[in-house]
Amino acid sequence: MKAIWHSTDVSLDQLNELSSNTMAEYLEMEFTEIGADYLKIMMPVDKRTTQPYGLLHGGASAALAETAGSVGSALIIDQQKSICVGMEINANHIRGVKSGYVHATARPLHIGASSHVWDIRITDDQHRLVCVSRLTVAILAKK
Repeated sequence: MKAIWHSTDVSLDQLNELSSNTMAEYLEMEFTEIGADYLKIMMPVDKRTTQPYGLLHGGASAALAETAGSVGSALIIDQQKSICVGMEINANHIRGVKSGYVHATARPLHIGASSHVWDIRITDDQHRLVCVSRLTVAILAKK
């Protein structure tokens, strides 16, 4: 399969450096794999990412999903000519998680000139489905 990325020279270290001084850094999100048509990122389930019942907060899952899909879009576009911004996200929370890590895999459902749509599946350490998310990203001309 041919890679969907604008540049194939991107490393995991470079992706993780993008997190500096962002929510992704605060939540300790870490990109773990770049495939031909997907990205994988993980995040710890701890006091920063849980709600009062001790379960993974839905907003933390949404932040993980949006980070995965947004970075995916940034890797597809020509960043000299365009920027990408999230337009809409939804998330169906399927299973509670109290500890360990959650792992998101983002794959594009649609790659268009003005929008991208991403399917993001989040699983726990035992590979059980935790959340299913869909992210729509707008592709805008750089001003």
